[in-house]
Amino acid sequence: MPPESTGSGPDPVAAFAERTPPLLALVVAVAAVSTSAVLVRWAAAPSAVTAFYRVLFTTLLLVPLVGTRYGGAFRRLAPRDGFVAAVSGIALAVHFAAWFESLRWTSVAASVTLVQAQPAFVAVGAWLALDERVDRLTALGVVVALAGMALLSAGELLSGAAVAGDRPLYGNALAVLGAAAAAAYVLVGRTLRQRVPLLPYVTVVYAACAMALLVFVVGGALGGVEGSLLRPGSGAVGAVADTLFDHPRADWLLFLAMAVGPGLLGHTVVNWALAHVESSVVSVSLLGEPVGATLLGVVLLGEVVGPVTVVGGAVVLAGVAVTARARDTPESSGGEPAGPHGDEPPETVE
Repeated sequence: MPPESTGSGPDPVAAFAERTPPLLALVVAVAAVSTSAVLVRWAAAPSAVTAFYRVLFTTLLLVPLVGTRYGGAFRRLAPRDGFVAAVSGIALAVHFAAWFESLRWTSVAASVTLVQAQPAFVAVGAWLALDERVDRLTALGVVVALAGMALLSAGELLSGAAVAGDRPLYGNALAVLGAAAAAAYVLVGRTLRQRVPLLPYVTVVYAACAMALLVFVVGGALGGVEGSLLRPGSGAVGAVADTLFDHPRADWLLFLAMAVGPGLLGHTVVNWALAHVESSVVSVSLLGEPVGATLLGVVLLGEVVGPVTVVGGAVVLAGVAVTARARDTPESSGGEPAGPHGDEPPETVE
C-alpha cells in the first residue's frame, strides 16, 4: 500500500484508520448516505444540476487538504490509474444522475431500495472481473438482503406510496440503472483503491464525476431539453447560465449539505472501507440505507409506510448482519483477509 501522505505532521487518514474499525466506519457512512434522498427531494433544482453541485462541492472541500499533502501521490499516478479513476467517476455520474431523477417519480422507499440492488451486480462482476470468491454465508446474506428489499418494495406497492408519482415505472427503472452504475463504481474502485491513497483517489474520481455531470447538464441546456432534468433558457448562454446558477439560496445550502454529509462522510468513507473490506460486504452494508432513508421520508416528508415495509426493512438489516459476519470468517475472503487492525488490505493481483 502506498503511503497516505507526503506532507508534514500526522496523516489524518492514517489516524482515522488506526482509531476506527472498518465496520464502524460503514455504520457512519450508511447513516450519512441515508440523508441523501430527503435532501434531494427538498432541492428545487433539476436532478442533474443537484447531482453536479453535490459532487463539485465535495471535490472542492477535498482540494485544500489534497493539494498540500498529497502532491507526490498525484505524481505517482500512472496514466492507466488515471483512466481507471475516470471510468469509475463516469460510472458514479451515471449513478447519481439516474438515481436523483428516480426520486422525482417514485417514493423515497422504493427508489432507495431499488438502487441498492447493486449487490446482485457486484457479486457477478466480482466473480467475473476480480476472481473474488463468494462463500455460502456471504451469498446467504445477499439473498436475505435482496429478499428484504423485495418485501419492502411490495409493502410500498400495497400502501400506494410507490405509485404516487406520475411515472413510477420510469422512476423505478432509473433506480435500477443507478444500481448497475453503482456496482461498476464499487468494483472499479476496489482495484484502484488498493494501489492509490484514499484522498487523491476520491479527488480524481469525484472530479471525473463532476465533469461528466457538467457535460450532461450543459449539453441538455444547449439542446433545449424540456422536463424535470433540465430547463431550457433563451439563447445558448442564457440556457446554460439559468440551468447552472438560477437557484434559490436554500438550494445552495442543500448542495453543501449533500457534499458534507452523503459526500464526505458517506461515499468518501465507503471508499476508505473498500481498501479494508470485501466489495460485496461494502455493497450489502449499504443496504441499510433504504431503512434509514425510509424512516427519514416518513418523518420529514410525510410518506406512508405500511407494516410489510417495516418487516422488509428488518429483513434487509438481517442480510446486512449475515454478510458482515461472513467478513470475519477467513474463508470469506478466499484466504486473503485484511490485516489484524484492518489497515493492510490484501495485495491486488495484477
